[in-house]
Amino acid sequence: MNLPQPAVEYFGIRIDEPVTTFTDLIVSAVCFYAFYQLRKISLKNKVHWNLKYYFLSMALATLIGGVIGHGFLYLFTFAWKLPGWLTSMFSIALLERASILYAKPLVKPRVGNFFAWMNIIELSTFVIVTFSTLNFFFVEVHSAYGLLVIVTSFNFVVYRKRKSEASKLFLIAVGISAISALIFMNEIGISKWFNHYDISHILMSISAFIFYKGSLKMIEDPLANGND
Repeated sequence: MNLPQPAVEYFGIRIDEPVTTFTDLIVSAVCFYAFYQLRKISLKNKVHWNLKYYFLSMALATLIGGVIGHGFLYLFTFAWKLPGWLTSMFSIALLERASILYAKPLVKPRVGNFFAWMNIIELSTFVIVTFSTLNFFFVEVHSAYGLLVIVTSFNFVVYRKRKSEASKLFLIAVGISAISALIFMNEIGISKWFNHYDISHILMSISAFIFYKGSLKMIEDPLANGND
């Protein structure tokens, strides 16, 4: 059930969908925190780099989504939703690449290389289609593919072979993200002041924090340096 959220006004400033704007900013805050913490870690590898910028780009995407996409869209055209959408797609692609790189020592070289290239092709394709259609559906499809197919598959491989705590946390985070997506798609809300967007955003923030905890363990695993 779609429960549109009324606008509020403070000091003469109108804010559309205020709770949705705020819950988007919660996701952004969690991701900025994760980026800041990962940035302080001196250990450097490609997995670390991809995870660090996954959180930065997701923080920016949800910040843009909250402020422009929900709170103040009336000051912009609909096309201004695109920066947030495209940044979130780039973010998911970085999470995919981190998962592929992490699992690469445990899979056949041609499998790892194939999906590493597909990661670029897939992102480019969805960006072009989304930019051309201005349809959020393709952002959802890209996220579903990235999380449920790539991130889940490669982390499942690592967990099955190594009982990796990092991969276990990643799989839990994906599960929470999937529940968030189902709530969003089915428009399951409590009230107009806490609708399907808001529930989805809260679950996204929890998922992001679990991804962060998993990232801390992943970047310290010898696998992240290509060593078994």
